Amino acid sequence: MSTFLLLRHREIPNLDQLDVYRQHGGFEAFQKAITTLQPKEVTDEVKASGLRGRGGAGFPTGMKWSFIDNNNWPHYVVANADESEPGTFKDREIMEGNPYQFLEGVMICAYAVQAQSAYIYLRGEFWQLAAELDKRIQALEAAGLLGDNILGTNFSLRLYTHLGAGAYICGEETALLESLEGKLGQPRLRPPFPPSYGLYGKPTIVNNVETLTNVPLIVARGAKWYKTMGTERSPGTKIFSLCGQVNKPGNYELPLGTTFRELIFTHGGGLKDGRKVKAIMPAGASSSIIVATEEALDTPMDYENTQKVGSVLGSASVIVIDDSVSMEWVINKTLHFFKHESCGKCTPCREGTYWMMHISDRISRGQANEEDLETLNDVALNIQGKCLCALGEFSTMAVVTGIERFKSDFELRLAQNANPESPETVLAAVD
Repeated sequence: MSTFLLLRHREIPNLDQLDVYRQHGGFEAFQKAITTLQPKEVTDEVKASGLRGRGGAGFPTGMKWSFIDNNNWPHYVVANADESEPGTFKDREIMEGNPYQFLEGVMICAYAVQAQSAYIYLRGEFWQLAAELDKRIQALEAAGLLGDNILGTNFSLRLYTHLGAGAYICGEETALLESLEGKLGQPRLRPPFPPSYGLYGKPTIVNNVETLTNVPLIVARGAKWYKTMGTERSPGTKIFSLCGQVNKPGNYELPLGTTFRELIFTHGGGLKDGRKVKAIMPAGASSSIIVATEEALDTPMDYENTQKVGSVLGSASVIVIDDSVSMEWVINKTLHFFKHESCGKCTPCREGTYWMMHISDRISRGQANEEDLETLNDVALNIQGKCLCALGEFSTMAVVTGIERFKSDFELRLAQNANPESPETVLAAVD
């Protein structure tokens, strides 16, 4: 069996060419779906597989598809390719190296929910990739796999690419839909949710690139086969985007349930300069920061167990922080990002990210005291649970857990601020 399910291009040269992809079973699942299965049967198979959304939330994919409102038409499918989370770079590799498996997943999803139009929303910086996907779509049309009455059936489908304008917020599905409609990329109030009120007010399924790329294999080989990998509640493989202070950063496709230790040391080659792991951010800048204890390193990376060590798996953009780094510096970096990317629609996020960033800057500049640290934590806590989308919540994760779990880093910084000529300050400057 192949080592890879999603990153198959690493083993199969030229898999981004249609003839090569078809030689390796490409579009057999799509043909099977539209010629021998009812739409509901496709949805039921995906539901039975236990596939969970790979964009961050981990919501069961088949269940999402089953929520589509069949009393309101037309239906749409939107692939979320607005990959903008710091530390995440998996979707880009899929679309560059194995684009047809991704497109086949979009097409199967469209059949399952009976959508005749599907959109691929790409981050604005992916303009070259969008042009390449357009060529792939044209090749599918020429081969009779897209268009009207595909393969002699009653099913018709068109695919379109759409570039964003570089806004992180458009990774949130309702902001993405607003942007796709030509409006400001700002989140909608929910409910209603996209399966009942989505693109142009019509029922819409929004799935991540990695999620959809799993679908052809599930339809071709069956839910039972898919559940032989991963864990009972988190089946399948996952692409872990590993970065930070490791010797071999990159994308690693591994079964869900693989431990942090195996990812970092076996696949990632350990840390640079023989340093020790101090902390892990398992979901990019949005993460609650995990203290890298022995227990944490041996924790299986799946949607359940990651929560037991005080974080979430998210999109599995694993950032490794070594013992040379102050958590005060890490938090300052995340706050500059979230302040810049806040869409400004809701006050807690707009004002809260601004003030958190400025308080953090004061700490970094050596102008803060213990009261400022308390204020920073209070502002973060007052943002939580009060925003239209998850960005406001995400902006607080590193702040609250960083202060709670690595308070000595902040205390050292505050002590340096109070006594700039202290031996600790001199040593910190040397490091």
